[in-house]
Amino acid sequence: MSNFPFLSVLTVAPLVGALVVAFLPRHRPELAKQVAFAWSLLVLVLSVVMWVSFKADGQRFQFRESYSWIPNWGISFTFAADGIALVMLMLIAVLVPLVILASWHDAESSKRSVPVYFALLLVLECTMIGVFAAADVFLFYVFFEVMLVPMYFLIGSYGGHQRQYAAVKFFLYSLVGGLFMLAAVIGLWVVGGKTLDWQALSQVDISTGTERWLFLGFFLAFAIKAPFFPFHTWLPDAGGAAPAGAAALLVGVLDKVGTFGILRYCLPLFPEASKWFAPWALALGVIGIVYAALLAVGQNDLKRLVSYTSIAHFGFIGVGIFAFTTQAGTGAVLYMLNHGLATGLLFLVVGMLISRRGSALISDFGGAGKLVPVLAGVLFFAGLASLALPGTAPFISEFLVLIGTFTVNKPVAIIATLGIILAAAYVLWMVQRTTQGTLNPALTEVDGMRRDLNLREKVVVAPLIALIVLLGFFPKPVTDVINPAVQATMDDIGRTDPAPSVGGTVQEAGR
Repeated sequence: MSNFPFLSVLTVAPLVGALVVAFLPRHRPELAKQVAFAWSLLVLVLSVVMWVSFKADGQRFQFRESYSWIPNWGISFTFAADGIALVMLMLIAVLVPLVILASWHDAESSKRSVPVYFALLLVLECTMIGVFAAADVFLFYVFFEVMLVPMYFLIGSYGGHQRQYAAVKFFLYSLVGGLFMLAAVIGLWVVGGKTLDWQALSQVDISTGTERWLFLGFFLAFAIKAPFFPFHTWLPDAGGAAPAGAAALLVGVLDKVGTFGILRYCLPLFPEASKWFAPWALALGVIGIVYAALLAVGQNDLKRLVSYTSIAHFGFIGVGIFAFTTQAGTGAVLYMLNHGLATGLLFLVVGMLISRRGSALISDFGGAGKLVPVLAGVLFFAGLASLALPGTAPFISEFLVLIGTFTVNKPVAIIATLGIILAAAYVLWMVQRTTQGTLNPALTEVDGMRRDLNLREKVVVAPLIALIVLLGFFPKPVTDVINPAVQATMDDIGRTDPAPSVGGTVQEAGR
């Protein structure tokens, strides 16, 4: 199976499925849902086969494919996956079928076309796979921009309150970031010998001044997408307005394109600029951790609260990337996966609560656990995973980030640790105000609040809970895949892990 074109097939398959679903009759919504779900399962099966075929001790980039596209410009359809990309592709393959199941009635409640809604989810899956699989900078840029379109319509057409405002803000922020990247891509093409193939560009020697400007163009685009402070303001609006399933993909996967782009493009292609900008990036990371956590504590909207928690988590990922140690780097990549699982679960469960109550306001709940105990229990588990409780997958990644950072930058690690305390505050406050305490009498008058999790919803949450617990106790299958790619990235920028302490100081090789 090593010669099978996994990445091109995985990219095209959801698009074909989207076309099939989009042209199904509008008066047969159940058929559209079933076809979309079956198609997403096909992608999941192919992704599992690709994961099994990947050799962790093999070449850095595997499943490489290249097809001529614009030969005069040195641009091609080139796909390849290292361990970092492979982990993100598996996250997409796992989340999309669960999101489709969780969104079974979302389109109907919006009174818009059901086939179009599920077709948009499959188009989004196509673009997400493409952006992580691309090994040509221009192809990456195309997928980076095109993925805005399905998410824009999912928010703007199927979202809740202020959906048009949130969709436009999301689109404009991402578009501005894309313009910075486009300018940098053109500059990279000029100085890189008129090619945009990643492997060829990684061998190009760029002058210090030019490298810093090109790094800045890419970094701004990725910082907006991630989002890092102070480019984060679009996320609470978009996450709050989007349907719960779309929000789970937005925060669970789309935002990871920013941190993935930094690891794949900024660090290896611009190593000296990466080291020069690192102190600023670390500062933005720790500010984002504390600032977003404080804002999350004060939120009364459930989906906006979860969105702010994600901004804080992305601060941890940014710190792990720019600490430039393999421990912190592996923790950052593992955090990307674990955050997608934990926050994806949290968004989906919050969506289930909101659909029952008909309101996203925390003040409209209170004691809901007495009416829907299973749903309340899942919300509590998702919250504990989000705050990185030991025994859940996010704890491993957060611990690696902090330990790896502490060895080279103690002040940053200490300040970042405050985020753990604040996370406990906003998560436990949310759970206490929604499902614990005295029962809000208004809840007994809402028919939906008398329905606990049904079979379909249990099928949605069970795999995510299982993965969060499994990776919390046994992350080795994932870290074995991630470690070689992270080590190669550290080699690209000429950094090695700190040597053992000598005389009370830590000596860092390659500094």
